[in-house]
Amino acid sequence: MAFDFKKEYKEFYMPKNKPSILTVPPMNYIAVRGHGDPNQEDGEYKQAISLLYGIAFTIKMSKKGNHQIKGYFDYVVPPLEGFWWQDGISGVDYAHKEDFNWISVIRLPDFVTKDDFDWAVEEAAKKKKLDLQKAEFLNYNEGLCVQCMHEGSYDDEPATVQIMHDYIEAQGYDLDITDQRLHHEIYLSDARKAAPEKLKTVIRHPIK
Repeated sequence: MAFDFKKEYKEFYMPKNKPSILTVPPMNYIAVRGHGDPNQEDGEYKQAISLLYGIAFTIKMSKKGNHQIKGYFDYVVPPLEGFWWQDGISGVDYAHKEDFNWISVIRLPDFVTKDDFDWAVEEAAKKKKLDLQKAEFLNYNEGLCVQCMHEGSYDDEPATVQIMHDYIEAQGYDLDITDQRLHHEIYLSDARKAAPEKLKTVIRHPIK
């Protein structure tokens, strides 16, 4: 049976719908950076997702090709994630999604090295006819965080975020969103298929 990160690491991917505090270890990701409204048809964000999955599935299917990755085991491609911010704003202004900066990511298994990533980028560019110049190998150390499962529309996230912030204040922590430590979302639902009220999203914020 293929290794499923969501099932094996429930503490990172399947939190309850009430806040909890955890320490997230360093992880490696496929990453694409961009700017703008994620809902724009044929926009930069939707193009970025195509690039991420092109590389992710090239790595997953490498077992059938000539590039054999040391330590490889069969796995389910982890969920799409994103780091989000807007310049000059504390929090998120959902009325101006065109101002979003984002890093869209998919987690890499630990056995994938930078060399394996570079091979996958070259292979995906050649076989899938993709321009992958924006793709990067990102190591991100999130550290101490508060997180919560948000159920419902992305536009309703502020209510969940407020609950998270009230919780950490009660526990004696401070919010620690900076240029390096960002608002983080993990998408457990496919927004193209699920009704907005049924979307499940992990929201994670850095704290100190």
